[in-house]
Amino acid sequence: MSSTQTEMVHASASGFDMRPPQEALAILAAAQVEAAEAVQEAVPAIAEAAELAAECLKGGGRLIYAAAGSSGLMALADALELPGTYGIARDRIKVLLAGGIAGLTNMEGGPEDDAESARAEIAAAGLGPGDCVIALTASGYTPYPMAAVEAARAAGAKTIGMSNNRGAPIFAKVDVAICLSTPPEVIAGSTRMGAGTAQKIALNMLSTMMAIHLGHVHDGFMVNLIADNLKLRGRAKRIVMAVSGVGDDAAADALERADGAVKTAILLAAGADSVGGAQRILVESDGHLRPALEMLGR
Repeated sequence: MSSTQTEMVHASASGFDMRPPQEALAILAAAQVEAAEAVQEAVPAIAEAAELAAECLKGGGRLIYAAAGSSGLMALADALELPGTYGIARDRIKVLLAGGIAGLTNMEGGPEDDAESARAEIAAAGLGPGDCVIALTASGYTPYPMAAVEAARAAGAKTIGMSNNRGAPIFAKVDVAICLSTPPEVIAGSTRMGAGTAQKIALNMLSTMMAIHLGHVHDGFMVNLIADNLKLRGRAKRIVMAVSGVGDDAAADALERADGAVKTAILLAAGADSVGGAQRILVESDGHLRPALEMLGR
């Protein structure tokens, strides 16, 4: 058996299938907590990665996720949320999955070994120096994401690598290495469990910090959200009310004038003389609300 941590046998594995259900589930729950705790050690690297990704998006580049298997599902979950939550244009976010979209309904193992496919997809995406690739592989040596970062670096793109094994080969191929040193899985090698949990947490942290750098978070509010349903329209109004201090009707009016743009609506509610004036202030403040509000004396 491989000596990598993701393939090691858990201390509670012996007789695991014979344990009472509640005891077995308690072990699984504890293993998830331990996996989550492993993310703390990676905080400095996640911070560096978030800044790198934000710089690329700010400069007009794209954020590309490349992964296979369970890691691909974690990448997809993070990527799909970014446009709605933080208003990042959908054409600035791309996900490359081993096996393609068809692999989501019939996840086979073979495509993760297809390095040539990864190189072809990176080439087809037309990556350049302004783009940033986040490659995920629990083992740290899966051919598909490995080839993706190699091709991305050759094209001049920035690269971030995430793995759950110390000393993973992918770390030598990227600009920022994020090591999530999770304990052995209770079900040996089943990295959809602890390793996947840690990856999801790390991606949540990375993309949230990236959004903060871009000015899309203010006092814990998602001030650049796309309010495209009833729940989110209600949330947008509450955000305008909370940040600007106006009442329900004034917030609704500001959002209507701003055509749903939350930052613009906040500045209108805070005293900007027009939509155009609010937008000019946002340009001057580089999209960040705090300095924009200060310009209005708030």
